[in-house]
Amino acid sequence: MGETAAANHHHHHHHGHQVFDAVVPSQPAFKCFDDDGRLKRTGTVWTASAHIITAVIGSGVLSLAWAIAQLGWIAGPAVMLMFSFVTLYSSTLLSDCYRTGDAVSGKRNYTYMDAVRSILGGYKFKICGLIQYLNLFGVAIGYTIAASISMMAIKRSNCFHKSGGKDPCHMSSNPYMIIFGVTEILLSQVPDFDQIWWLSIVAAVMSFTYSGIGLALGIVQVAANGVFKGSLTGISIGTVTQTQKIWRTFQALGNIAFAYSFSVVLIEIQDTVRSPPAESKTMKRATKVSIAVTTVFYMLCGSMGYAAFGDAAPGNLLTGFGFYNPFWLLDVANAAIVVHLIGAYQVFSQPLFAFVEKSVSERFPDNDLLTKEFEIKIPGFRSPYKSTVFRVVFRCCFVVTTTVISMLMPFFNDVVGILGALGFWPLTVYFPVEMYIKQRKVEKWSMRWVCLKMLIVTCLMISVVAGVGSIAGVMLDLKVYKPFQSTY
Repeated sequence: MGETAAANHHHHHHHGHQVFDAVVPSQPAFKCFDDDGRLKRTGTVWTASAHIITAVIGSGVLSLAWAIAQLGWIAGPAVMLMFSFVTLYSSTLLSDCYRTGDAVSGKRNYTYMDAVRSILGGYKFKICGLIQYLNLFGVAIGYTIAASISMMAIKRSNCFHKSGGKDPCHMSSNPYMIIFGVTEILLSQVPDFDQIWWLSIVAAVMSFTYSGIGLALGIVQVAANGVFKGSLTGISIGTVTQTQKIWRTFQALGNIAFAYSFSVVLIEIQDTVRSPPAESKTMKRATKVSIAVTTVFYMLCGSMGYAAFGDAAPGNLLTGFGFYNPFWLLDVANAAIVVHLIGAYQVFSQPLFAFVEKSVSERFPDNDLLTKEFEIKIPGFRSPYKSTVFRVVFRCCFVVTTTVISMLMPFFNDVVGILGALGFWPLTVYFPVEMYIKQRKVEKWSMRWVCLKMLIVTCLMISVVAGVGSIAGVMLDLKVYKPFQSTY
């Protein structure tokens, strides 16, 4: 992020409106800076809501119809509401952690990790970091799988269209994963990628495009069927075995949790909000708005997908070939998914890159391979391309690793379930609640303390069963598929 020279002076807090601060010579235009010496933040409830909606509505929406099909008409929407309430509640707690101590003038935390470090401290911060980076790594894998499936779906839908649905059009997903991987290698080498704000806008437009198309096709299909398919208890025994039913129910929980996971970026979004009023106020309003919008949207997408296909709801709404026609519209939707995921992959991997590169340069400041920048003049560009050997090699290796793992286990729902389970409990429940207890000095064994701890335990159990269900799913899938040879 753009750290100005003034950021080094951010320990001079100008409380309230005391703008003239003689100590900071690097701020001639004092109206342009906030109390931490960074450029004035301009975000409002609406920009924050837009950011959250962008961050939340992503490829998670594609697995919702499948998740509801596992749970049925009663449990499906109920579980979804439960996740939305937990997310809403923990986001409220988390928005109080943007400033340590006082809500108006406390020291700011710029990222989720900063908040954990300054409120909970040492070893919890390390654990949180490990989980967060694991999660980002996993998301990169999930996105590679989803993007390759969508690229294939474009190819397959055209092949179906040509043969009039007679040719099953089997093909391998590997070449598409490799294409995606190569694209990401090129993009991840772009310097200052984190400053490409328009990328988020493109991603947002794309995710609404494909979610909207999925929803519309679901509605049309339901109208064509003339009935709402599906049952109150979800997929029936017989279609799946008793044990499969149990594992899949658990996995569905992970999928829904994944669709709601945005707590990791909440504080980063809060850091764009202007004050006064206190940032936490704005943020609480923004989370209410955005979670309401996404929940309604998710309910519609998931329910319409389930109503359209019943037990046969595909694991990925737009590529599971529930829909064949209009084939050009499916192509548009899948192209939108690919564009969105290409950008989203970067949005999720850049923090990880930055973290690794920063720790390496701090650990080995004198090693030229790791820290010395080289320049390459690129014809047609004004500024030369700057990078370090370590950066090029590390980013390539990262992308190659995610691509290879995706080729080893290309199971969208299972991977999404694992990620949802891994991110949900620690990042959405445990750390926000613990930070809140510490910040607000909630008394031990008071009613509130007991309730908060019970929330933590309940959510831990949900996360564990979702994780176990998804891992069991991967095991079952690997029995059927040979790694690197799976075809759709």
